[in-house]
Amino acid sequence: MSLTALGAVALGKKIREREVSVKEAVEDALDQIRKKEPELNSFITIDEEGAIRQAHQIQKKIDNGTCTGPLAGVPAAVKDNLCTAGMLTTCGSRMLSDFVPRYSAQAVQNLRDAGAVILGKTNMDEFAMGSTTETSWYGAVKNPWNTTHVPGGSSGGSCSAVAAEECGFALGSDTGGSIRQPSAFCGVTGIKPTYGTVSRYGLVAYASSLDQIGPVAKNVTDCAAVLEAIASHDPKDSTSICRKDTDFTSALVDDVKGMRIGIPEDYFGEGLEPQVKEAVEHAARVFRQKGALVEMTDPGLTEYAVPAYYVIACAEASSNLERFDGIKYGYRASGYEGLHHMYKKSRSEGFGAEVKRRIMLGSFVLSSGYYDAYYLKALRTKALIRQAYDRVFASYDMILGPVAPSVAPQLGESLTDPLKMYLGDIYTVSANLAGLTAISLPAGTDSRGLPIGIQLTGDCFQEKKIIRAAYAFEQTRPYVHCPYDAGQKRRAF
Repeated sequence: MSLTALGAVALGKKIREREVSVKEAVEDALDQIRKKEPELNSFITIDEEGAIRQAHQIQKKIDNGTCTGPLAGVPAAVKDNLCTAGMLTTCGSRMLSDFVPRYSAQAVQNLRDAGAVILGKTNMDEFAMGSTTETSWYGAVKNPWNTTHVPGGSSGGSCSAVAAEECGFALGSDTGGSIRQPSAFCGVTGIKPTYGTVSRYGLVAYASSLDQIGPVAKNVTDCAAVLEAIASHDPKDSTSICRKDTDFTSALVDDVKGMRIGIPEDYFGEGLEPQVKEAVEHAARVFRQKGALVEMTDPGLTEYAVPAYYVIACAEASSNLERFDGIKYGYRASGYEGLHHMYKKSRSEGFGAEVKRRIMLGSFVLSSGYYDAYYLKALRTKALIRQAYDRVFASYDMILGPVAPSVAPQLGESLTDPLKMYLGDIYTVSANLAGLTAISLPAGTDSRGLPIGIQLTGDCFQEKKIIRAAYAFEQTRPYVHCPYDAGQKRRAF
């Protein structure tokens, strides 16, 4: 069994206690990557030399007592839309296939300060636009539980790498469920923090009012430790919040007595797979047995969430991606005639089909004559969703529900029906629209052996509540290691 199979905090403890050296932990992770990457394609960039160099530096700090945190020496991966100084940062796109930033995202720098070793950059849906990690210029990522299935998206590379034990933990970004949904599909744990908790400085923006960086790890303890490390106020990010309650590991308590948990009735509507519903119902029984009050509620959160989300997200994407014109940096086409032809050709060749689709949709809803009919209406709907959550959280501490209507679909299945792919975000996008926190955690597997995840959604700044409840649930079932074996043939279901 690999060292990364221990989990981030457990491995960090062994390193601090001198049972394992940082170099041994890093070399073990790199061995796993070399063995598994030819099939999984979880990484875009692997920085072997840099990782070994970091290992030596961090070991010295551990030895002299200047680096004592729980993540010191733990091998980690970073989603490829987070800038890393001196390391290729592509966003999974041809447009940025040669972009090497001179600075690091604040979240990445916080990880380095905590002593984590950055192994490389994980694959993702192009510019985080997708739910399957199949839209990447660098090819699709495979789900290590069954390589004929997708890992989810857009942080599919991060979740696949953690599930396959290629790293101790990873960072992802969540715009409409892009940490939680692939975590569910890959049988790992992922947290979307309250908007503003983690600095977005250095995150290549998809939809600025919705994006948030968060951790992906094997268990709740690891996620809490990583979130504690990356959460900070950052004056470089105007949306960053100064919080005093970021000691998230203090919430790792197996006690939910008196907690009030609501389950929205509209979560159990048409399209939800029976085994996913059963997993949520089982979780409800577990929480009741542990002393929580769990009951159905009817806040009406899902009906307009998906259309409102895609109108707002695409409108912001249209604006954010305007900067990629082939002039300042990024891909520039050859064989053009004049400036405007160069713009058109560079963007046509540099962006993939899904990115183009969302840019065009965003440009349409922002255009004259349609702005009021679509974009402003979506903003009003966003406000109504926030008000609905306010009513729910006046009575409940959190909401329990599924992460996605189904388990991971087969490769290629979603790309043929983009609308169906968009509707798969029905349980996750509302948290982003309202700026809330939410966690996805494993809740078993279906009859085909594919992971099922459940989701706990809390009010703004209530990470500790959902971490506490998730930790309590986790104590009732041990972590199930992904059975992936490199080179093993997988049959399609």
